[in-house]
Amino acid sequence: MQTGKETIYSAEFRRRFENANQPDWLKNLREEAFIYFTENNFPAVQSEEWKYTNVAPVAKENFQIADAANYTEAEIAPFIFDESKQSVLVFTNGNYNENLSNLEALGAAKILSFAEAATDEKYAPIFQARLGSLVDSEKNGFTALNSAFIGEGVFFLVPKNAKIDAPVQFLFITEDGKVSFPRILIVAEEFAEATFVETYVRSEETKYLTNSVVEVSVGGEAKIKHYRVQRESHEAFHISTTAAEIHRGSVYDTTAITLGARLSRHDVGLTFNSEGGEAFVDGLYFLGGAQHHDTHSVIRHNVPNCTSHQTYKGILNDRSRGVFNGKVFVAVGAHGTDGYQSNKNLLLSNEARVDTKPQLEIFNDDVKCSHGATVGQLEEEELFYLLSRGLSETLAKNLLTYGFAEEIVNKIGIESIKKQLDEAVLNRLNANLEA
Repeated sequence: MQTGKETIYSAEFRRRFENANQPDWLKNLREEAFIYFTENNFPAVQSEEWKYTNVAPVAKENFQIADAANYTEAEIAPFIFDESKQSVLVFTNGNYNENLSNLEALGAAKILSFAEAATDEKYAPIFQARLGSLVDSEKNGFTALNSAFIGEGVFFLVPKNAKIDAPVQFLFITEDGKVSFPRILIVAEEFAEATFVETYVRSEETKYLTNSVVEVSVGGEAKIKHYRVQRESHEAFHISTTAAEIHRGSVYDTTAITLGARLSRHDVGLTFNSEGGEAFVDGLYFLGGAQHHDTHSVIRHNVPNCTSHQTYKGILNDRSRGVFNGKVFVAVGAHGTDGYQSNKNLLLSNEARVDTKPQLEIFNDDVKCSHGATVGQLEEEELFYLLSRGLSETLAKNLLTYGFAEEIVNKIGIESIKKQLDEAVLNRLNANLEA
């Protein structure tokens, strides 16, 4: 990274945190993360983990670190789902904005800004123990920079036996020319149930950087659904990391939909820490133009008798490029593991490209694991069948593409989200599926 860019971050780091009133542990976390970033910078293509995704365009930009922006309720309203009108947390430029948020339907939950969580007598010990426990600040330059510039994130606690009926929406919006560092820590205690929806949106087609980190701790017998919809500006950059730990008998069901950003990357990490856990890790990326998206996932079966299911689909048009790198790791003592992994890609253009690498790393014989990947175009037989039924070629191709995407979209159990995603897929296809 250029010296000028390094100076910008260094000066801003000193200005914000050199004399800040913060606990020693948080100060140390920031400083260690920033030292790592200044020594290692953003990852380069020479790194095996980043060989297909060149983030040099991000490093060249002169993005400014900003505080919360002055959006109005009217400006934010179109991005809030009907089901989440009383359960939405709004983040502008990565900072939690309590005035734009509505927590009326979240009575059972405990919601604290990071500033509150760090000083609260009851919750500070939990916050300190959990923050940064699942995502290593030194994983790469992006996680390091996020940890160094942790701002007004949110600590969201779902208490033992609590069930939150309304879907909890985290709404993120970043201004033109800014870099934001969203950070969320979710702790679901034993037998808790909740649905979370991360949504990254744009107010207009501008250039900016979103660099987010989300940590999720799923307690014993808890059931958590976690949806993620990324619809950033097509001029923007989006780098994010999601990490979850799954305890005894719990279920974590996550689905990621990627439609936006010029260049995006999503790292997903799941760890089974107790027996009997189950996880569903699914996603869809629909790319066009010169978009580039990279999904890297690691599912760690460290204990016996856990199950993971992973299905990722990609639709690529024009000159877009997709990357999928998924690894299922089974430790020596993790007998009874059941792990399934699949990545299917549909190329709508001869210029589109995908690099896919599903992997199994198994150190135990008593397991049932499988993986696979496909890259291809629309099936000729299916297309011929629809043409023989009187559909035009354009409509037939759009119908098949729509069906390919819908398998993942239909996993999302919130009607207004599915409706928006249906519209987004159809808009991307410039299609009307009515005969």
